[in-house]
Amino acid sequence: MNDPKIIIALDYPASAPALSLVDRLQPGLCRLKVGKELFTAAGPELLDRLMQRGFEIFLDLKFHDIPNTAAQACKAAASLGVWMINVHALGGRKMLEAARDAIDRCAHRPILIAVTMLTSMGQQDLADIGINATPAEMVLRLAAIARESGLDGVVCSAQEAALLRKQFGSEFCLVTPGIRPALAGHDDQSRVMTPQAAMQAGSSYLVIGRPVTQAADPLQALLDINKEIVGARFIAP
Repeated sequence: MNDPKIIIALDYPASAPALSLVDRLQPGLCRLKVGKELFTAAGPELLDRLMQRGFEIFLDLKFHDIPNTAAQACKAAASLGVWMINVHALGGRKMLEAARDAIDRCAHRPILIAVTMLTSMGQQDLADIGINATPAEMVLRLAAIARESGLDGVVCSAQEAALLRKQFGSEFCLVTPGIRPALAGHDDQSRVMTPQAAMQAGSSYLVIGRPVTQAADPLQALLDINKEIVGARFIAP
């Protein structure tokens, strides 16, 4: 079964530019991530159009609410037929367990992962909100709660992937944003890694946006990144 490791982030304000980009890609080479901005603007109809083109969708809405509300949101997301959905681990154990229970009862069960720490955040950001822990310590703590709550994996920085892979084993899904080919800029990400290094660190899937979406030839950029990660496997520290 084909299992593309790259997830292209469709960070667009409307469906037209997103579809224009997608029509230049191939579903056998990547999956697609639809986040808050695009989903708010275009809604479930866009998801249908993307799936009709053969793409699997990561619906990145980071549900974070009281347990029942988060669970119902996950149930609604599952009904859309998407491949993966996420919640925020800071919602706590009760919320995570409610979300898992909700999708376990769905006819179509997407992969359910939890966001640990946003890759735009660093040590000072944690200190600013009163958390006395390093990013790695915070990610490990939240990932442990997610795994204990029965979730399939987490979103994390590739810089924490090796730690989580060693701690939680080969089946725990690690989705890593902040991926930048060596020649690309960091943009607004503060914790980044190259595609090959991220796979070697234990990432399951790589979320990549601007290095593909803003490339002169998006398909070639996607092909180049896939070529870079062919054969890349977790290298235990």
